[in-house]
Parts: sequence; structure tokens; C-alpha cells
Amino acid sequence: MVHNAPLSVPPRRTRRIVFLSLAVLGVASALFVFRGMLFMAAPRCVAGRWHGCWDTFNGVVLMTLVTLPLALLVVWVLARLRRAAGATSAWRRSVAEVGMVHGTVPFLWLTMMPGGGAGVVPARVSLVPLRDLVTMGTLGIVGNLLVFASLGFFAPIRFAVLASLPRILALGAGCSLLVETAQYVLDLDRVSSVDDVLVNAVGAVLAALASRRWWCTREEAPSDRPHPEPEPEPVSVPAG
Repeated sequence: MVHNAPLSVPPRRTRRIVFLSLAVLGVASALFVFRGMLFMAAPRCVAGRWHGCWDTFNGVVLMTLVTLPLALLVVWVLARLRRAAGATSAWRRSVAEVGMVHGTVPFLWLTMMPGGGAGVVPARVSLVPLRDLVTMGTLGIVGNLLVFASLGFFAPIRFAVLASLPRILALGAGCSLLVETAQYVLDLDRVSSVDDVLVNAVGAVLAALASRRWWCTREEAPSDRPHPEPEPEPVSVPAG
């Protein structure tokens, strides 16, 4: 009697299915939560208008979600190229790289958006910790937590050297400090606040904690180049 062996899905394929399912679920959830805001910006974004689309929070969030399929396509292409070259952890490395960029650039765009008095209102600096925190409001605090959340989530997955909370804290604070300095130098009618740096750094650390189980270790961080095949040992032929 021949027994049919149970069909099993390979672990790698299972991870891909889970990843795609979570991505689709995340997009659907975001569309549902922000549907009112996104519908407000959709006509202007579809018409290709700068004002009302690229200069608003609603429009930038909408375009981030719309370009998510393109980001997934880039992940797939990078992973296929790496696997063809013999690199290890091709999917994890590709997802981390694209995730860092796709999840961080829109927030940087929003933070560097000039205010109504840009170039007219003098640059302002707030160096007293926690003074501006009470005036941010819930939306402001959540927004600042998300600025470098993708960076904090994916950076330790991609780079073993960043796989520690103090380094992620330093990374988030350093990137935030650069943004606040740029806002001051470019005179964007924004307040360069130390509280923004603190909240941005905390957001990066919290996101890093959420991805801790997938952090890259030094043993799992080979280069993208394929491993050289070992040369065959010479075979000695006995004389006579």
C-alpha cells in the first residue's frame, strides 16, 4: 500500500506568504483608518497638482501607500538578483533596505516642508527639554515617533553593527539632529526643538524593539558577493 506523504510548504515560501499577507493587511488597515483624509487629497494627487497633494500630510501618506506595490516589486527584484549571485539572506536584506527608504523618506519630506513664513520669520530654536512636548498634542507626538521608526525597525535587521539599542538610539538622535539643523539653516519657518530629537530617537528605539527577533548577527552578515567555491585538493598518485 502506498501512502501519500502530506504536502508541506517550505519554510522560505511560508515566510514569503506571511510577509505578503501582512503587507496587504497593513495597507488595507491604513486605507481604512485614513480613508477620510486620503479621499480629501486623492483628487489633487490624481490631477498631478503639487498644492494639496505633495505639500500636505494627507497627500504624502496617500502617495506612500500608492507606491507600496512598487516598493514590493523592488524588494522582489533585489532578492532575485542576490539569490542569483549566491548571496545569503537575500530576502531579509532586500526587505530591510527597501523598508528603511520607503518608510523614512515620506516623513523626512514632511519634516522639511517649509511653513507659511519660510524665509521671512526668523529661525527659532528650543533647547529646553520637555518644554515643547506638552504642546505637541497626541498627533504631534505620534508623528515624531514615526519619523525614524522604519529606520529603527529595519536598520538592525540589515546591519549587524547596528544591532543594539544604544546604537539605534544614537542613530535616531543623530539623524534627527541633522534634520533639526537643516530646518534651522534653511529657515523653513519651523522650530528646531530638542524635544523633537528626543521623541524621534525614542520612536526609533521602540521600533527596533519590535523587530528584535529578526536582528542580524555578525555570523549572519556576509557580504553580497557569492562565497568562493573551495579549490579541490590535489590528488597524489603513488609512484610505480
